[in-house]
Amino acid sequence: MGSRKNKMVENLKNKNKGLVIAKLNNCPTSPRKMRIVADLVRGMDVDKALDIFKFSSKEASRKLEKLLLSALSNWQSKNKDQNVDDANLYISEIRVDSASMLKRIRTAPQGRAHRIRKRSNHVTIVLNSKETNK
Repeated sequence: MGSRKNKMVENLKNKNKGLVIAKLNNCPTSPRKMRIVADLVRGMDVDKALDIFKFSSKEASRKLEKLLLSALSNWQSKNKDQNVDDANLYISEIRVDSASMLKRIRTAPQGRAHRIRKRSNHVTIVLNSKETNK
């Protein structure tokens, strides 16, 4: 690599130093239902987001709570000497993308058939610390 690319890579590494990512692939819930819950916690602190997930009645909130706990675990393995409460972590980005669809056929009246699309999604959570942002 040239020196210009090396400088760019170093700048990206410094910029993304405090970021922690967790992904959930092929979750068998429709992306629309998952986005409703994800929009509730975008930009919030981690402890408030966990409370919202815990007391929400939606099925998607259980899966997102588990994913957020996984992201916290990733952060702890990366920063062994720091405490989670002192880090001021927040959800800097949460993305819900559509994944593959299972296509099925259901019988309909008068010899017809209707297509059923069973949707799934990919969810990505990015955690960041408020100190590294300043």
